[in-house]
Amino acid sequence: MKITIIDGQGGRIGKTVIEQLKKKHGGLELYAIGTNSIATSAMLKAGADYGATGDNAVIVNAADSDIIVGPIGIVFANALLGEITPAIAAAIASSKAYKILIPVNRCNHYIAGCTEAPMSDYIRNAIEKIESMLP
Repeated sequence: MKITIIDGQGGRIGKTVIEQLKKKHGGLELYAIGTNSIATSAMLKAGADYGATGDNAVIVNAADSDIIVGPIGIVFANALLGEITPAIAAAIASSKAYKILIPVNRCNHYIAGCTEAPMSDYIRNAIEKIESMLP
């Protein structure tokens, strides 16, 4: 099972997801794909097995991933202060991978029905969903 974590900015969300998955499931192979080198580096330091940066890395890895995890902005063109290009958003949205999107109510979008909670709660929920999908 190919689990791809995609993040931008400083990579804090991706880093936390990777740390928690590796802590509980050390044998999982995790792919860290950053929209910038800082995000990729943070995720690799957290324990990701593979890492790559940029549009093409997202496009290539989204195509054959089983699960994609990241902040909800990864499917919105021009989100994350412009780091999510239209090509990135399209590649993720059109991927056959199961997408686990972590809500972040910023950047001019609001997720209706999503209660305000600490980021740690959202990440815990994402980890639980990933774990329910593991063989």
